[in-house]
Amino acid sequence: MRVDVLSKEYPPEIYGGAGVHVAELVRALRDRDDLETHVHAFGAQRSEQLTSSYDDLAGLAGANPALRTMGVDLAIADACAGTDLVHSHTWYANHAGHLAGLLHDVPHVVTAHSLEPLRPWKAEQLGGGYRLSSWVERTAYESAAAVIAVSAAMREDVLRSYPAVDPARVHTVHNGIDTALWAPRPDEDACRRLGVDPERPSVVFVGRITRQKGLPLFLRACAALPPEVQVVLCAGAPDTPEILAEVEQLVEGLRESRGAAGGVVWIPEMLPRAEVIALLTQATVFACPSVYEPLGIVNLEAMACGAAVVGTATGG
Repeated sequence: MRVDVLSKEYPPEIYGGAGVHVAELVRALRDRDDLETHVHAFGAQRSEQLTSSYDDLAGLAGANPALRTMGVDLAIADACAGTDLVHSHTWYANHAGHLAGLLHDVPHVVTAHSLEPLRPWKAEQLGGGYRLSSWVERTAYESAAAVIAVSAAMREDVLRSYPAVDPARVHTVHNGIDTALWAPRPDEDACRRLGVDPERPSVVFVGRITRQKGLPLFLRACAALPPEVQVVLCAGAPDTPEILAEVEQLVEGLRESRGAAGGVVWIPEMLPRAEVIALLTQATVFACPSVYEPLGIVNLEAMACGAAVVGTATGG
């Protein structure tokens, strides 16, 4: 049986939990002898077998990001010829999955990592394209042969947001992690290289710079931390220049208010897994201030590394 997995994110281009999920899912599927798993991903060319990559269509250069996404989806849908099932992840690939299902007369399965109606701040990033992404997602969910929710709360959100979806077609399969990879591994040298003092307590944040992750809220709250506590931010991939500027201003204000105590470390680049594990192992507290989080994989990773996780009461 051939299964085609469709995703915007796939190694080495991963910036969020959906990409981590897809990478681990594909690894597990390819371990099975009864499946032939093809991957269709956005971005730069990849050398991995049975993996195809797609750049934006040249004719849509300069178009709204949602239209550019839909252009890539057309190419992916065409390339799924010969599959027995398509499985799409996030709205970016949902349109490709929906079209491939119609074009090739095969089932389309959607995994729900987040929902556009619950992310209105995406309008800041996409403008009118947010209405397109919302339409794409609703059409895909209402037509899908099955929808996989990553938590029980996510299943409820799917049914609340899209009441036309038959509840019998929505199945809960919780996100998970590989605890052979994510486990406490102290590495004080790695922490010091990143500017973190392993002798001081720390509160660590790992996530994208987006309204969803609540980073501005977290930075304002950090003003109340004792001066001996470090604030460690592994934060990059801003949704918009505006939210990046807001975070930069808040970080600068926090540094000024802490004065000689210092201890505000901002790491904007994506770190190798080993360095993330070192920071999570060293962390006194891992903070997840998300305003929307269906089931944050990063929380599971932090727990597996022994950090005390404090999160907002939202989602899964």
